[in-house]
Amino acid sequence: MAVTETASGEAMAEPAVAEPSPARSAHEVILRRQSARESAARTYARALPIVPVRARGLTIEGADGRRYLDCLSGAGTLALGHNHPVVLEAIRKVLDSGAPLHVLDLATPVKDAFITELFRTLPPGLADHARVQFCGPAGTDAVEAAFKLVRAATGRNGILAFAGAYHGMTSGALEASGDALDVRVARLPYPQDYRCPFGVGGPHGAELAARWTQSVLDDPKSGVPLPAGMILEPVQGEGGVLPAPDEWMRRMRRITADRSVPLIADEVQTGVGRTGAFWAVEHSGITPDVMVLSKAIGGSLPLAVVVYRDDLDVWEPGAHAGTFRGNQLAMAAGTATMAYVRENDLTARAATLGARMLQQLRSLAQEFPVIGDVRGRGLMIGVEMVDGEVQGEGVSAEGEGSAGLLDTVGFGGTGGASAAVVPGTIPSPRPASPELAAAVQRECLRRGLIVELGGRHASVIRLLPPLTITDEQTTAVLDRLADAMASVARSHGPDGETQRQHRLRTRGEGTG
Repeated sequence: MAVTETASGEAMAEPAVAEPSPARSAHEVILRRQSARESAARTYARALPIVPVRARGLTIEGADGRRYLDCLSGAGTLALGHNHPVVLEAIRKVLDSGAPLHVLDLATPVKDAFITELFRTLPPGLADHARVQFCGPAGTDAVEAAFKLVRAATGRNGILAFAGAYHGMTSGALEASGDALDVRVARLPYPQDYRCPFGVGGPHGAELAARWTQSVLDDPKSGVPLPAGMILEPVQGEGGVLPAPDEWMRRMRRITADRSVPLIADEVQTGVGRTGAFWAVEHSGITPDVMVLSKAIGGSLPLAVVVYRDDLDVWEPGAHAGTFRGNQLAMAAGTATMAYVRENDLTARAATLGARMLQQLRSLAQEFPVIGDVRGRGLMIGVEMVDGEVQGEGVSAEGEGSAGLLDTVGFGGTGGASAAVVPGTIPSPRPASPELAAAVQRECLRRGLIVELGGRHASVIRLLPPLTITDEQTTAVLDRLADAMASVARSHGPDGETQRQHRLRTRGEGTG
């Protein structure tokens, strides 16, 4: 049954028809051709069998006439949503001016305006001493450039990265990502509450992760020589939407600064207001040595840059280059996007709206045991699906293993911070359920809502709506997600129908 959208953002079911419409037939033909002709490496197209033909803001219209609310936003690329008027006007202005569209790395007024706006937004302490390198038009190339930069500047080779990271699909970026197979990068624990690698979570887990990092760097027998740099994401997106604690971020900054290790912040997905600050590092107040930027800075078009401290600028001419590093249309669109976000304070909007969405989703998690955790920052939100019928295993806090571990950082024994750790059982979370997550994604699509999956086991439903999403659209997104969740819970657990009726009564909609 087709799903359309009313002006208020509500889903409406269209009556079924006996024969497929010409639009539907064209839609199916295009999908069949894609399957027959495109690489087996395609990803989103497998879970989202749609053929977009028009888009504006949050809404996409497919070739079959269906309309969808897009909470994928080009994997976070579309800060202002699809075809925002200021972006289109900036692109048209360049096209109508007769300006060259391809200039390699030559200076142009369009590039000068882009750099000026970019530097205006940078964290304090970096903007006044920054250099920018334009890369090939993808974040992964900017990561490669950052690695080359810090290796050249320090004369060292190793890189420190974190479990669960995602930095791109080229060779060096993959080595620093969480699913690397041929590991030549030292991997460190990334703090998280729900699946803390130390079984404690919260500030205690973050402290353990920080001390592990410090030990690796200072222990002459750790097997990890002093590296050329450390790369981290202020929020791990593909890793499961894991916001790094602010204090842990400050610890990483102090640890790296004290040892003259350049700190690289990967803001490819978190940048340009996504997390409720223009750059996610601003939440913790740190100033990284290097920032890797892409996605939203191109205003929906391909663009990637590395911004770094000027004293790291030791490259020889041509040390990193790319034919398409002078994308004039992307620079114009990016300038317009960054200026619009800044002038309209969309970062504050993302923070406020994100907090509201998290609160409502956490209320939803109380109804459905298949929701293991809800987390995020700003409009970068994740809902982890778990097996609601399987209990997690407990870990004794009194045994030799965990109690000793807590004691090593001052959390065992009595008094002080240790009061937060009560001897007994520290329960581990339920098993992740990629099957349920995929089912929710399918049910969302049936209701006209596009969401992404991520996380260690592809069990996290990701919401990345544009920063321009309205309150009315937000309500529609949450309602469709809740309805999809209820449908999946109903088919995967005995309490699903009871929970659905409770949700309807809570909304005041009755039981029908």
